[in-house]
Amino acid sequence: MTRTLLRAAAWLAAFLALIAALAWGRYLSYDLDSIPKANVHATPADVPYLKQAAGEQRGRILAIVSSAERGGPLNKRAGYELTELSRAYYAFKVNGYDVDIASPLGGKPPARIDTDDMQDIDYAFLNDADAQARVNQSLPLAQVDSGRYDAVYIVGGKGAMYDLPVNRDVPRIVLDIAQRGVVGAVCHGPAALLGVMTADGKPFVAGKQMTGFTNDEELFLDQNAREQFPFMLQDRAIDRGARFVAAPNYLDHTIVDGRLVTGQNSWSTWSTVEAMIKALGHAPVAREPGLDENSVRMLAAYQRGGLAAARTEQARVVQFDKMLVLMHAAVAAMEWRLADAFQLQRLANR
Repeated sequence: MTRTLLRAAAWLAAFLALIAALAWGRYLSYDLDSIPKANVHATPADVPYLKQAAGEQRGRILAIVSSAERGGPLNKRAGYELTELSRAYYAFKVNGYDVDIASPLGGKPPARIDTDDMQDIDYAFLNDADAQARVNQSLPLAQVDSGRYDAVYIVGGKGAMYDLPVNRDVPRIVLDIAQRGVVGAVCHGPAALLGVMTADGKPFVAGKQMTGFTNDEELFLDQNAREQFPFMLQDRAIDRGARFVAAPNYLDHTIVDGRLVTGQNSWSTWSTVEAMIKALGHAPVAREPGLDENSVRMLAAYQRGGLAAARTEQARVVQFDKMLVLMHAAVAAMEWRLADAFQLQRLANR
């Protein structure tokens, strides 16, 4: 019996070694080292898009970020998402708008920086003295003169779930700008709109189409989200009478309802901001999509028409973010969508 068990153990070890070798070989086949790395030393002068600024000054936009560094019963890290601010900041600037940054407490708000998501434009923001002065000396919301602004853009990040919906100045600012300008928010940012009531006592979002970070996206990342947050964004929006429109998880999805523009998640930042610029009456300055955007478009094509549609979209791009595609393959596997996981890892291996 002992000899049989040892032989079986040896066969199992050999089998596992073979699986590991095959997996390693598969990993190497993706050639992930060929993906261009972001330049941590990038400045605005290094980003071609920022050299295409509109020739006219069109107005001013207020960007609102959270001051909540931590929140919830477990006191988890919160803050605002840097990429949702940095990309919007420069998109507005390139399209002719000056940008002021405000937060509930003023001063330096807590940023959440995920280096896996960072691109040259995000590092340029960190290395831009003027941009950093504006964010590190953010205006207290109580001191904001909303009459100066053509639009308000509310940045996401978990912190937006804690302090923005209960802030007394957010409704004042949103309602004033909504009368004549554009209101935009992305990811968790739309949570700030759910505490806004109109003069007749109705929720600002009632009857409006909107989106934001969905229940599925939230609960996939944290199964205790219902206990961690004061509310679930999607649930609260529906409760407030909004016509909430959800798209597949972690893909670009922006909803425009008149002069209200909302984006579902971080990957919706560019489309949210550019939709706001269109709502302000201008065609956004053309730009080259980032590697993450190319990947998200491929993934969206896969959702619509399977691998063949995704391959067609893939053929249109020179490069894409393979790790992002593989992340979606891993998500599919964790949700036991094994066929999707297999096809998506094939999509990553061009």
